[in-house]
Amino acid sequence: MTPKQPAARLRKSPEQVRSAVHQAVIDLLSDPEGADLTIPAVAQRAGVNHTSVYRRWGSREALLADVVVTRLERDWPLADTGTLRGDLTAWAEAGVASIRTPEGRLLIRAVALSMPGSATAQEGRAQQFERRIGAIERIRDRATSRGEVPPPLDQILDQLVAPLYLRAIFGIDPPASGYPELLVDRLLGSTTTPQLRDREAARDGRS
Repeated sequence: MTPKQPAARLRKSPEQVRSAVHQAVIDLLSDPEGADLTIPAVAQRAGVNHTSVYRRWGSREALLADVVVTRLERDWPLADTGTLRGDLTAWAEAGVASIRTPEGRLLIRAVALSMPGSATAQEGRAQQFERRIGAIERIRDRATSRGEVPPPLDQILDQLVAPLYLRAIFGIDPPASGYPELLVDRLLGSTTTPQLRDREAARDGRS
């Protein structure tokens, strides 16, 4: 007898289920016909039971946050360059490369637009994004262990992370070159290179 679809679903490992569900979210968001991103639609495309999706993620918003943070962790690795400036610049360069891709922009924009929701959904999103904040904290901890004095976490979020996310949300590509260095230079308050000064002046319309 031909096995039924539910039996096939049961054979998937937890990691296979997670991978299939994540890919289903990306596929639905990328659908040119504007497919609705709902838990049942995600489950159907992933070939899993929708109750499994609800049980694991709890809400569409928490699922979106998990997909986004997982992709960010993959695409924005934490390089250990030996200096705070180098680590932050490498992280920002990876971020710029990610948001230049259609998928990267799509995911960040989708999770930003899903912000309204229940208290449970908001808690789920917060738990997911704590992973990203934890990544920034590891950069700070490494700097401290080397004897450097890193900026406060809030300052890094405001001056380095937020500009990249806002560009992704509004679909504005970063400048072709030098943008990560410019953000890190502003954050750390050190001397700006002549090239970056010229670029900033031209952008702001200064002579």
